[in-house]
Amino acid sequence: MFDADERWILGIVVACCFLLLIGYAAHFYRLTKTYADYNVAGRSASLFPMILTIVGTAIGGSVLLGAMSQGYVSGLGQIWLPGSFTVTSILLAVFFLRRIREVGDAHDMVSIADFTALRFGSAARLPTIISILCAYCAITGMQFVAIATILHLVFGLSTTAGILIAWVLLTLKTYLGGLKAVIWSDAILGTLQTVAVLVLLIVVYLRIGSWGEIERLAAANGHTGMLHLGGISAQELVVLFLTIGAYQFVRQDLWQRIWAAKSLATIRCAYWIGLSVAFLTGAAVVVLGTLGAVGLDLDLADPSLVYYAIIQAVLPLPLVALMIVALLSTVISCADSFFIAGASSIANDIIKPRLKDPDERALLRYSRLSVVLMSLIALALALYLPNLVQMWILGSAMLVSGLLAPVLAALLWPRLPPLAGLASMWIGLVTALGWQVAGQPLGWHPVFVGLPVSIVVLAAGALLGRDARPAVSVS
Repeated sequence: MFDADERWILGIVVACCFLLLIGYAAHFYRLTKTYADYNVAGRSASLFPMILTIVGTAIGGSVLLGAMSQGYVSGLGQIWLPGSFTVTSILLAVFFLRRIREVGDAHDMVSIADFTALRFGSAARLPTIISILCAYCAITGMQFVAIATILHLVFGLSTTAGILIAWVLLTLKTYLGGLKAVIWSDAILGTLQTVAVLVLLIVVYLRIGSWGEIERLAAANGHTGMLHLGGISAQELVVLFLTIGAYQFVRQDLWQRIWAAKSLATIRCAYWIGLSVAFLTGAAVVVLGTLGAVGLDLDLADPSLVYYAIIQAVLPLPLVALMIVALLSTVISCADSFFIAGASSIANDIIKPRLKDPDERALLRYSRLSVVLMSLIALALALYLPNLVQMWILGSAMLVSGLLAPVLAALLWPRLPPLAGLASMWIGLVTALGWQVAGQPLGWHPVFVGLPVSIVVLAAGALLGRDARPAVSVS
């Protein structure tokens, strides 16, 4: 893809960026003094970094590369990919954000398991931990693979070497600074990725000339349908909303950011601005992929390479280097967020409950140890599990099937019987697990089965156990 001289230049640029990220995290190592600093950024993050960390976690490598390749193959209808998480995120902001923030403040929460344990009893920690660790270990391992893939395509490194480099970089960065460093590095990486995508879109559009020229080229090549926003099937929409969309409600990395902001007003403002920027960036990514097929007439055997093909087609080498850095920034800004979210579950929900009167230094030490444990699990998955994407599908299905209905119901209904919530969690996630192990009969995603079962169990348990317990306030 790149010749030897280009790889040498790109290698120097990327190495310098990696060193800067480690140095930045080392700076926060000295500033991180408490357990709350490490896991929820001291509950004091300000507006600007909060905006960009929300953008950084929403637009990861899967969106930048995946949505662009989908746009290249299917056209503008794939804007519903970022649209699905935008719609559900709006619902979260309107109906749940304040409640999540206030219950977190009232009980010094660090993880979703803190909330489920409060509402359904300590037994609820286990199904919550299983769901979160399955999903976040898999997706962290996927980020190792994503960085390794970039390093392979750009520099010709083996996948194993790339995974090991990604593991060392992300583990060291997260170990040193925790969520505080993650949020502040997202302020830089999120800015870089957003500006890079929008600038690239402008360059490509100017290269083609005008929208009229795009329509002419689409008609000439039989691609008119790719310019229609409705070019997506109803089934695809349902899949998007019940997977990527529903997942937004039970993303532990997002709940941690809601608790990390210095005030409710800060997170509200940051969330709305960040969500708007994330949608525009995601939409721009889809448009870029579509223009690559229609306007630049790129002929690619592998659509996943469309990003690299576009930047090589329209940019000189110095800007290509910047775009490679922007791509790595996109993956890293998402990866370390998933990393710390999973590590927090290990520290907060597995280790901390078993300690007797631990002090802040001990909790901080165990939090960093949890990052190492999380990294080793994710590394093993990345190296030895051939179908890591399937584990991520299973993990996300377990999150949605096991946690979505009981968690949202508990936020809205203070009198929800604990047994109903606990039964809904276990039966929902076991159903999703069983459906996946069975090979997804009928071609149905496991969430299509696990979530309805979870809802039915929750409703039945709520009716049978109503008025069985006093209300628990979550506001």
